[in-house]
Amino acid sequence: MLDALGPWRRYLIGFVVAMALMSAALLGAYLWASQQLQRNLQLADGQLLYTIPAGASLASVSRDLEKQGVIPSARLLRLYARITEQGGIRRGEFQLDESLNSITLLAKFRSDDVVQYHITLLEGWRYQQALDYIHSKDNIKAELQGLSWDEQKLKLGIELDHPEGYFFPDTYRYQNGESDVAILKRAHKKLQSILQREWENRAKALPYKSPAEALVMASIIEKETAQDSERETISGVFIRRLQKNMRLQTDPTVIYGMGDRYKGNIRRKDLREATPYNTYVIKGLPPTPIALVAERSIYAAMHPDSSNYLYFVAKGDGSHKFSATLDEHNRAVREYQIENRKSNYRSAPKS
Repeated sequence: MLDALGPWRRYLIGFVVAMALMSAALLGAYLWASQQLQRNLQLADGQLLYTIPAGASLASVSRDLEKQGVIPSARLLRLYARITEQGGIRRGEFQLDESLNSITLLAKFRSDDVVQYHITLLEGWRYQQALDYIHSKDNIKAELQGLSWDEQKLKLGIELDHPEGYFFPDTYRYQNGESDVAILKRAHKKLQSILQREWENRAKALPYKSPAEALVMASIIEKETAQDSERETISGVFIRRLQKNMRLQTDPTVIYGMGDRYKGNIRRKDLREATPYNTYVIKGLPPTPIALVAERSIYAAMHPDSSNYLYFVAKGDGSHKFSATLDEHNRAVREYQIENRKSNYRSAPKS
């Protein structure tokens, strides 16, 4: 009976030995794979700015990285991704360093940890200035360049006859290859949000029929002063003038109406020229804003001061002298613009 079990015993022993060898091989393979996956990236300069284009797969990216010597094995990385169900990666620029390994690299390629750039649109700029500045950045896709406003607004999804003033001046983050359309959509959405909020919390008895008219006023305030402390005061002057059916008579609207013809000086004939924006000629507000508008100017347009000022004149240092009567105003004009005019005189904020 025992002799009859001999062959089976030899088979069992052989099977156990084979399984042990196989287990050892699998364990060795596992340890090797784990070691390779946890090996730090090999980067010539210690860092690498790596771009994954739209539509790229993990297979193509891993092959490229293996070819560059950054990772030890593209096939191993793909196998790990398949086992852990992490196949999808995102497009963008990624900053790689030698603290990463294949496992953490894959996690990075699936995260939002892409390189971000910043662009700042300034208050007081015209729309075209902002657009030109955006297009000066080589890493922003210029989808709007060379298009008319009618063509641009279709891409932007904006129903406006004129773009001026409807994009909020701020610092915006973007990725390499992002479009001007994407940035301007965010700027427009932020402007709308701030304008609507301030409109809902506006002071009573304002002479505006709509938030759009308040935005026009805010843009004039923006171009008239760089002094935060003056914004509500200037707002009050213009609102009282509107309420009294007086012309606004503000130089920035004349300048805007002149367009490219403005060369730094306003002449008498410019003040008399009938443009839709010349508030020395027209009554009420001009048809559109004249600049990108900061939040503080939107607030000021909705919250004018309660003084009795009807006039102001630039002192030449960026601030203004305010007056309640025409006689007081004329004396201020003589003092600041004729008798004591500064050599570096400026009537409005720089833009």
